[in-house]
Amino acid sequence: MIEKITPLLLTYNEAPNIQRALQRLSWAKKIVVIDSLSNDETLEILQAYPQVEVFHRKFDSFANQCNYGLSKIESTWVLSLDADYILSEDFNVEIKALPKNSEVDSYIVRFKYCVFGKPLHGTLLPPRKVLYKREKAVYKDDGHAHRVTVEGTSKQLSSYIYHDDRKPLNRWLWAQDRYMVIEVKKLTQIPESELSLGDRIRKQKILAPFIILFYCLILKGGIFDGWHGWYYAFERVLAEILLSIRLIEYEKLQQQDI
Repeated sequence: MIEKITPLLLTYNEAPNIQRALQRLSWAKKIVVIDSLSNDETLEILQAYPQVEVFHRKFDSFANQCNYGLSKIESTWVLSLDADYILSEDFNVEIKALPKNSEVDSYIVRFKYCVFGKPLHGTLLPPRKVLYKREKAVYKDDGHAHRVTVEGTSKQLSSYIYHDDRKPLNRWLWAQDRYMVIEVKKLTQIPESELSLGDRIRKQKILAPFIILFYCLILKGGIFDGWHGWYYAFERVLAEILLSIRLIEYEKLQQQDI
């Protein structure tokens, strides 16, 4: 099947990550990259890989970027990746062994989150569909994130993909604050009865940061990862605190408009 797969990546100033991601895609005859007008060394790095075809599109949402990327792919299968997703050797071996005429329409994969290159015991990242038939897929926004909907049957792979983001902390803070503005819109515009339990807890503003700390360190085993685990837990707590602050700001501004 592997000759029928085209990797799809989104980039915006991913110089610290993109080369490591591409090095694990040496088997791909063509790689489609949708770049959101990067102004660092990302494009220079991409030019060094002849199988990479870059399309430039101003970012408006992750779903729109992905759907635009799908329109540029002609192969039967798509491997949808973020620029900080590093394929494990086991993953590459597993997809090479998949049957050419598979009746499965999409494959789900689990992730190992890395802090400074060290895989952690656990992560908040849920498994997601990364390998799927192009004609059966469409992306939709979900808060700051995006989800692909694929018609038909799905199967989970046994291997993992590493999520190993090496961008500096100031970039992470910038991205998280931008994401939380979008999350506020989701939490305040969707009826509470339609929100998940987790989102209802987040909407209360107070409990979520403490729950996330316990969840990361204890339930996900971060305490066994040493300072790498604490670093990840602090990141997730800080993200939830940013969301709480943004929710309070939104509520106060709404009261001023009354």
